[in-house]
Amino acid sequence: MLQEFKKFAMRGNVIDLAIGVIIGGAFGKIVSSLIDDVITPLLLKPALDAAQLSELSELTLWGTVKYGNFLAGVLNFVIIAFVLFLIVKGINSMKKKEEAAAPPAPPADVQLLTEIRDLLKK
Repeated sequence: MLQEFKKFAMRGNVIDLAIGVIIGGAFGKIVSSLIDDVITPLLLKPALDAAQLSELSELTLWGTVKYGNFLAGVLNFVIIAFVLFLIVKGINSMKKKEEAAAPPAPPADVQLLTEIRDLLKK
């Protein structure tokens, strides 16, 4: 059973997935910092000042519902989803260029049959 687990864990897809999860976690921290340290102070500062608040987490409804944290989470999600969309779109366009660049040559037997067909037509 240990050998099977080792074989499973060392397959390329599992390792790629693990690396993706680790990078995704780090990217999530970057986006959270972007929102908390850059976007909130620059874009939301006037709104927070108008509401006489200093942090987004202080936005509450009835004193208990912290919708400011929810808005920050939604903003995090939108930014991450948009960046991932751009990455996938870029990868797909690169794949299309590779496919269009060099169509695969037909196998030797198909080429031979094509030559025979062309000779019979003559």
